[in-house]
Amino acid sequence: MRILLAVDESENSQHAVHYVGSLLRRTPGAAVTLFHVLKPMPRELLEHGGSENPAAEAQLGAQLRHEQEAWFQKEGESQSHVLKKAREALTQSGFDASQVALRYGHEDDIARNILEEARSGHHETIVVGRHGASRVKRLFGGGVTDQLLRDAKGFTIWVVE
Repeated sequence: MRILLAVDESENSQHAVHYVGSLLRRTPGAAVTLFHVLKPMPRELLEHGGSENPAAEAQLGAQLRHEQEAWFQKEGESQSHVLKKAREALTQSGFDASQVALRYGHEDDIARNILEEARSGHHETIVVGRHGASRVKRLFGGGVTDQLLRDAKGFTIWVVE
């Protein structure tokens, strides 16, 4: 059983972590990936100015990739407390720490990022804490949870409140 547990700093996210830990702590073969979506990458790191010279273009591309990796590393380090806190809560509930993996994503579209991670990691279940959505978002289905429920074909979704 492979579970992707999307976490952030919200209270509902912490409830989801405790729920998964208490429910699956004695389930053999249960593996949990804690997944946190970082803020979007700054626009200046999404593309370089370009060059008509192929050698200069290659150098600009390599420099951009290096800057993107450095940003991802720095942002991941600054947000690592979110994943560490979730892992600690899982293990305190009795879940086997060796069955917990930590992963980051970074995109504007959080729901799509969660789904891509679930697919690439071959997870069967996605767990999220329900986030408070404005009345307009609830009416038009614009929240992350609503997007997951609509687009997560082939996955079991647990929404913990």
